[in-house]
Amino acid sequence: MREGNLEAPTRHPIDWKNPGFFDEGQALAEMERVFDICHGCRRCVSLCQSFPNLFELVDATADGEVHGVAKADYARVVEQCYLCDLCYMTKCPYTPPHPWNVDFPHLMLRAKAIRQRQGLVKKSEQLLASTDLHGRFAGIPVVVEMVNALNATRPMRRLLERQLGVHPEAWMPGLATQRFRWGKALSNPGFDVREGERTPGKVAIFSTCYVNSNEPGIGNDLVKLLEHNEIPWEIVERERCCGMPKLELGDLEAVERAKEANIPVLARYARAGFAIVTPVPSCTLMFKQELPLLFPDDAEVQLVKDAMWDPFEYLVARHRDGLLKTDFKRALGRVSWHAPCHGRVQNIGRKTREMLEIVGQHVEVRLNVVERCSGHAGTYGVKTPTHPVAMKIGKPVFRSMAKDDPEVIASDCPLAGHHIAQGMAQAGTPAKGLQHPISLVRMAYGLD
Repeated sequence: MREGNLEAPTRHPIDWKNPGFFDEGQALAEMERVFDICHGCRRCVSLCQSFPNLFELVDATADGEVHGVAKADYARVVEQCYLCDLCYMTKCPYTPPHPWNVDFPHLMLRAKAIRQRQGLVKKSEQLLASTDLHGRFAGIPVVVEMVNALNATRPMRRLLERQLGVHPEAWMPGLATQRFRWGKALSNPGFDVREGERTPGKVAIFSTCYVNSNEPGIGNDLVKLLEHNEIPWEIVERERCCGMPKLELGDLEAVERAKEANIPVLARYARAGFAIVTPVPSCTLMFKQELPLLFPDDAEVQLVKDAMWDPFEYLVARHRDGLLKTDFKRALGRVSWHAPCHGRVQNIGRKTREMLEIVGQHVEVRLNVVERCSGHAGTYGVKTPTHPVAMKIGKPVFRSMAKDDPEVIASDCPLAGHHIAQGMAQAGTPAKGLQHPISLVRMAYGLD
């Protein structure tokens, strides 16, 4: 019996302001302790490549034990972790409150932070994770057309591989000709508070780098859902990247700078009674979990955490209040929906599935649910060394998403959606259509 582990996993704050956090010797000792526990369990071998790499290193030692693994080889484990959190939230039997206190993802974050502080993160990796910088070109039509055209050519992809380490076959997002934040009025406050309202009656949209610069249609469809349901909305007046790409590099100072830019703005919306909604799960998770753990004593961070909603978490809550319209008109048919890792680990349940099932009570929806990591994981899925691994990790997902010949595939993570579409095409089962679930619900309502 595993004493003390009948409770749900709990997280400890990340003590990264303590100088000991960056002590390499202490970190290596903790990695040896945790790796020894993982080696004795091996439940997570089917997740990311970190665990197969660890077990191969252990099995190659003289006595098959962790103490025989060279500390320099620990990097082979760390570099394969993309902080999906699935091992912690779905697999590990030794997470707190178990006395063994295993938090593998945050231990890997510590190792990445030490590597970052030692200057071992390549400039190309840092640039690839600078999403605010990439987005500066979005919305400038001539530049966008040129960049998008060049990115589709083999010479440019070879250049990207040399300069940024981007695999020439990896899917890369195009830039939008018009940014989400530029394409409309910044708010529509013209709806009244409704009787029976228990959820926040107005929404502040944190658009995210990706929706703002790459796929503004997702944000536009979210606005249409809110307006159809007579929910006042406002686009957050100012935002920067949530910090997740920098977190994945261990650049905690950059995460703090992003926090200092975003939190004061978002806290004003939280104090004003808004539900803050982000259409990308990684960004939602950043504000719900990672920032509160990195800055546990910051009252405004905790305030924003409490006001942050996944879009379908919010819409399903409105439905439970009897305030969501169910005048769906258009059948969606066969839909394969992928639940991304950063959505699954938010402890909110399968809210997108619940929403699609609500739609299915009124029009035809035949739903195939796939709950497994796609392998994309942000920049991991596009880097030259890891793109082939990402495609390997995603193979079971590609097969499962093709079940029953779906008319459309969807993932709450738009990056994962495109990664899955690429994998399905390579497997000879190309997707007939790819939509974000927000767009699927807009379509079901029959909204233009």
